[in-house]
Amino acid sequence: MPPGLTALELETDRALLQQIYDQYEPRMYRVALQVLKSSALAEDAVHDAFLKLIKHFSEIRKISCKELEPFVVIIVKRTALDLLKQEKRLTSLEDGWDPPAGSGPETETAYHRLVELIRSMPEALARTELVCSSVNVGSTRAGINMDAVALMGRIVKDTAAATADRDGLGCAKLVVFCNAVEDNPFMAGAFHGVGEAEKVINVGVSGPGVVCTALKAVKGQPFDVVAETVKKTAFRVTRMGQLVAQEASRRLDTPFGIVDLSLAPTPAIGDSVARILEEMGLEVCGTHGTTAALALLNDAVKKGGVMASSSVGGLSGAFIPVSEDEGMIAAAEAGTLCLDKLEAMTCVCSVGLDMIAVPGDTPAETISAIIADEAAIGMVNNKTTAVRLLPAPGKTVGDRIEMGGLLGSAPVMPVHPESSADFIARGGRIPAPLHSLKN
Repeated sequence: MPPGLTALELETDRALLQQIYDQYEPRMYRVALQVLKSSALAEDAVHDAFLKLIKHFSEIRKISCKELEPFVVIIVKRTALDLLKQEKRLTSLEDGWDPPAGSGPETETAYHRLVELIRSMPEALARTELVCSSVNVGSTRAGINMDAVALMGRIVKDTAAATADRDGLGCAKLVVFCNAVEDNPFMAGAFHGVGEAEKVINVGVSGPGVVCTALKAVKGQPFDVVAETVKKTAFRVTRMGQLVAQEASRRLDTPFGIVDLSLAPTPAIGDSVARILEEMGLEVCGTHGTTAALALLNDAVKKGGVMASSSVGGLSGAFIPVSEDEGMIAAAEAGTLCLDKLEAMTCVCSVGLDMIAVPGDTPAETISAIIADEAAIGMVNNKTTAVRLLPAPGKTVGDRIEMGGLLGSAPVMPVHPESSADFIARGGRIPAPLHSLKN
C-alpha cells in the first residue's frame, strides 16, 4: 500500500495513487538506490516522494499518462538528493561534529572513539545476542543535542535493517535516553554511571501481577484507597527486593547499591500494567482516564518503595513496553492505544515510548522526531524519558512482529505520514529550560 493513501478523500484519487504505486514504485526505488547506495535510504526516499505526490495531487490529475512517469522519477530523484545531502551531514561526524572548543589531544581521541562506538551499534547488536546499547541525547541541565537525535534516528533504522531477518530484533536492545539515571539495573537500558562505585549490587524488582491482584480486593473503592493499596503492595515487594540485594551483596562481597522497584510487565497473562489500569475502572487501556490512572500508579509505587528502603533508586515506577505487556498488545490491536496516547502516558510513567513496532518504511527523520518529542518531555519535566522503537522491515500497519520470550510480540502501529525532515535537518541544540538554573 502506498504511504499516505488514506490521506486522500476521493476514491478516484486513491485508485490513481495505488496505480502509480503499483506501476512506478520499483523504478522509483531503483532511481533512489542509484543515488543513495543504501536500500534503507532508498526506501525512505520513495516514502517521502509519495508524501510529496499526495501534497500536490491536484497537479497529478492534470498530467497525461505519457508525462506521469518522468514526473514521478524527477520527484523521487530530488527527494533522494535531499536525503543524500542530509546523510552526508549526519554520517561525516568527524568533519561535522567538532570536539569541544579548547580540547586537547586526549579529549579529541576520546571523542573519535565515541563516534566510532555509536557507528558500530547496528553491527554489534546484529552479531550478538546479549549486548545492549543506550545513548543519552539530552538532559534538563544541558538541553537536547539535536545532531545526536538525528544520528540516532539513522542508527535505529540501520539496526532494524541489520536484523531484518529477525523482525528488526536489534532495535529491542537499543534505547535512546534523556536524563538517563546512573543506577538503572533494568535491561536494555541498564546503566552504570560515572558517579557509581567501581562495583556495586543494584537490584531491580517487579510485580505488576501482585499489584493487580491486590486491587481486586478494593474494587469500587475511592482512589485514595486504591493509592494506599498500591503503596502497601509496593512496600512489601521492595522489602523483599532489599533482602535479596543484601544477601547478594554479602555473598559476592560487593557493596549494596539500590533497589529499583519498577512494574515491568511480561507477555504472560496476569503480569500486565495495562490490566492494573483497567482494574481501576477503565474498559480498555488507552481510553480517556488512562493517563490519570497511570499517574496514580506510578506515584504510589514510588512512595511505597521509599517507605520500604532508604536505598531506592533507578527508575522506580511503572513501565509501559507495548510488546511486553499482553494488555497493551490487546489495546493496540483494538485501536484504543495509539502512539500519541502512549506519548501522553510517558509524561507520568517511569520511562517512555517502549517496545513499539512501527512500519519498516518509517523514515529515519520521523524516528528522530519521535525521539526529540520524548526527550523534550523529559527535559522540561526533569524526568527520565526514553525511546525504544522497533521499525519492522517489510511490514506495515496491521502486521505483527514476533520476538518471543520476554520481548513478546506487537502489532505494527501507525505513525503520522507528514514529514519532519526539515525540522530534524536544522541540527544544533534545543536549549535547556529556564528552571534548569537551580544553583
